[in-house]
Amino acid sequence: KIIFQAAVIGFFTGLIGAGGGFVIVPALIVLGNLSMKQAVGTSLFIISINSLIGFSGDFGHLDIDWPFLISFTSIAIIGILIGTSLAHRVEGAKLKKGFGWFVLVMGLFILLKELL
Repeated sequence: KIIFQAAVIGFFTGLIGAGGGFVIVPALIVLGNLSMKQAVGTSLFIISINSLIGFSGDFGHLDIDWPFLISFTSIAIIGILIGTSLAHRVEGAKLKKGFGWFVLVMGLFILLKELL
């Protein structure tokens, strides 16, 4: 069952060209019966593995701007540490509501950007 669900989610995220986190999280909550925090953590793990695989495929073939990569990664690590600290203080219900608003705002932003 989970393999079928993962394949469907992978198909649709590949079809629309989205990163997948906004589809993976709700699917893990609804279909996988995970809590919001578990779903977000699992989604981030999946995305990080996908990114690592993509990076390793391009590693020997592209010129990499190492200073940019290192600075971006450093800022991301700081964000991870802050987010982890805040996650202990935010209950799952509020996180779920915030995630919903975030997806809605980003969807509207993308829609407006494409229409204008």
